[in-house]
Amino acid sequence: MLVGYARVSTQDQNPDLQLDALKAAGCEEIFHEKVSGRSRARPELEACLRILRKGDTLVVWRLDRLGRSLKDLVEIVHSLEGREVAFQSLTENIDTSSAGGRLVFHLFGALAEFEHNLIADRTRAGLAAARARGRKGGRRLKMTKNDVRKAAAMLQDPDITKTEVAKHFGVSRVTLNAALTREGYPENPASPQP
Repeated sequence: MLVGYARVSTQDQNPDLQLDALKAAGCEEIFHEKVSGRSRARPELEACLRILRKGDTLVVWRLDRLGRSLKDLVEIVHSLEGREVAFQSLTENIDTSSAGGRLVFHLFGALAEFEHNLIADRTRAGLAAARARGRKGGRRLKMTKNDVRKAAAMLQDPDITKTEVAKHFGVSRVTLNAALTREGYPENPASPQP
C-alpha cells in the first residue's frame, strides 16, 4: 500500500500541490498537517508512521516535507527500512525499494554523519582556541563575584528578602541561590558563614 504524507509550514500555505501529487502517485491514504518542520510534535506524521506495515511505501512530495534535518530524515528512513517499509520522494525521484534508491539513502546517511562529526570537530577546536586565549567555556555568569558579595551583605539585614535582592540584581531567586552557593556563602547568609 502507498501511504502519503504532506506537510505545510504555516496556516497560509496550501497543501493542494502536495496532495494532488500524492494522489496522482497512487497513494491510498494520505496524512497531512500544517506545522513547522522544526516542531517535534507532528501528530499526523506519527499516525502515518504507526499504520505502515511490511511491504508498504511511505511517499512524500519532497524530502524536506518529512524530516527537520538531514539527520532526522535519515533516522526516519532507516527506521522504515528496519520495518521493511520503502520510502519514496516524488520530487527528488528517490525510491528505496530499488537498489539505486537505497544507495542514495546510504549516501545521505554518510553525509549526515560526516556533517555531525565536522560540527563536533569545529566545536572542539573552537573551545581549545578559546582556552588557549584564556577564555573559559560556558554561559557568562549573571552575577559577578562582586555582585554575590554585595547580595550576601544585603541579606545580612533580616528586613531584606531574597526576592528583593534577586530583583535588585535582575535575576531570579534560583540564580541568586546558585550564585551564593557557587561563591561559598551559606543557604541563609544571615546565619554565620561556616
